[in-house]
Amino acid sequence: MPSTVTRFAPSPTGYLHIGHIHAALVAERAARRAGGRFLLRLEDIDPARCRPAYAAAILEDLRWLGLVWDGPVRVQSAHMTDYRAALARLERRGLLYPCFCSRADIAQAQSAPHAAPDGGTVYPGTCRDLSPATRAARIAAGAPHAWRLDM
Repeated sequence: MPSTVTRFAPSPTGYLHIGHIHAALVAERAARRAGGRFLLRLEDIDPARCRPAYAAAILEDLRWLGLVWDGPVRVQSAHMTDYRAALARLERRGLLYPCFCSRADIAQAQSAPHAAPDGGTVYPGTCRDLSPATRAARIAAGAPHAWRLDM
């Protein structure tokens, strides 16, 4: 039977708040109760918003709280080669599409009446049906994009 592994993965875009602290404590305690491992990962791949000072403050605060994680902190930006390889595997399987929507575009789309069964909203897949030629042209022109799972 595999060992329990939990993780806490904050983005260093600001200081920890009470919700972060709760999530970290619950994850660490669950791992310890199960005899498992508690991992810490810094989600620092948004260079426009992430700051090294916030990453340092997060580590300092977690240590002050008495949390102990197993192994080194995984800093996402140090593993971009791994993520590119995973994306390439998904792309070869036809499971990805580029999305050119900004956060504002997505917020606007979510404000439209696309009700989900649970009362939430559903992202309408604005870029899912773009032709391969349109996708390629936008990427070649340097249009910012994110990769979405085509599910």
